[in-house]
Amino acid sequence: MITRSPALLQRSGRQARPLTIAAPWQTQLARAIRDPAELCRRLGLDDAWLPGAEAGHHLFEVRVPEPYLARIRPGDPLDPLLRQVLPLGDEALPTPGYVTDPLEETDHTSARGLIHKYAGRVLLIASPACAVNCRYCFRRHFPYEENSPSRAQWDHTLDTLRDDTSIQEAILSGGDPLAASDRQLAWLVARLEAIPHLRRLRIHTRLPVVIPDRIDDALLGWLSATRLQKVVVLHVNHAQEIDDSVIAACERLKDAGVTLLNQSVLLRGVNDSVDALAELSERLFEAGVLPYYLHVLDPVAGAAHFDVPDFDARELVAGLREVLPGFLMPRLVREIPGEASKTPL
Repeated sequence: MITRSPALLQRSGRQARPLTIAAPWQTQLARAIRDPAELCRRLGLDDAWLPGAEAGHHLFEVRVPEPYLARIRPGDPLDPLLRQVLPLGDEALPTPGYVTDPLEETDHTSARGLIHKYAGRVLLIASPACAVNCRYCFRRHFPYEENSPSRAQWDHTLDTLRDDTSIQEAILSGGDPLAASDRQLAWLVARLEAIPHLRRLRIHTRLPVVIPDRIDDALLGWLSATRLQKVVVLHVNHAQEIDDSVIAACERLKDAGVTLLNQSVLLRGVNDSVDALAELSERLFEAGVLPYYLHVLDPVAGAAHFDVPDFDARELVAGLREVLPGFLMPRLVREIPGEASKTPL
């Protein structure tokens, strides 16, 4: 990392600090930690955590980029960010009701890379890759190899959108759609905006949080140029995930005309307290992001240890209402396969 002249300072609220030039986002993505032993070593974890980490890694590989790693407290196995990315032996325990496809998405894949569950909108798998592998991910078993279209296959998939004039919104998902190259994303968005009845482009992404440098000029170029209304839905579960670099990335997106929302997952040991959820909403708003959904855990195989019972979830939301204004209250929901929308709890 190269440090610029002390005359060039970045204001961070309480103090000024030198601006730095990080490696390109592609390099940061490529250098993400993928070895559980390295993750434990870098964070000073006791060796007792390594067998479980290796066992979970064999089921769903570790992936943690450096900017996210830097926000994790060393030596603390209960750190809320670490819990989201550290594999555990518990992931191998079979749990009744926890399955590989909890949302039955394979039943709604009408074309390669296209999932159509709800009226008026479709979800496109724009990239099979993620910058970080969250241990509770509901797509940790998703067949990405069957849903990664070539450009020729994309043209066939997009015919489905052209032929259905009821579809007004295209949602780019993955993996993480922003793990794809800007050239590929600009190409895809150009074809989407050529469909007359499409009005909105929604992007579900964690990259502005885990590698904030992803929000660069190339991305902002194609995103600013589209005629489609732009919504970016971030995925932040804890206030500790939001540092100055994340706030700066959000500001760049807002300057490009993007509406910023956030969806969280309620996770045991991560954010299952009124204080944690209230601090998250406040911190999101400081970054210019509105809380949108608070999902209860999707019952995906390997993630049962994150579950928060519905009764406790409702109690938490009731407590939140006592301390937050209404516009900072996320909606507590569950996604039930076959239902026409998310189901409020």
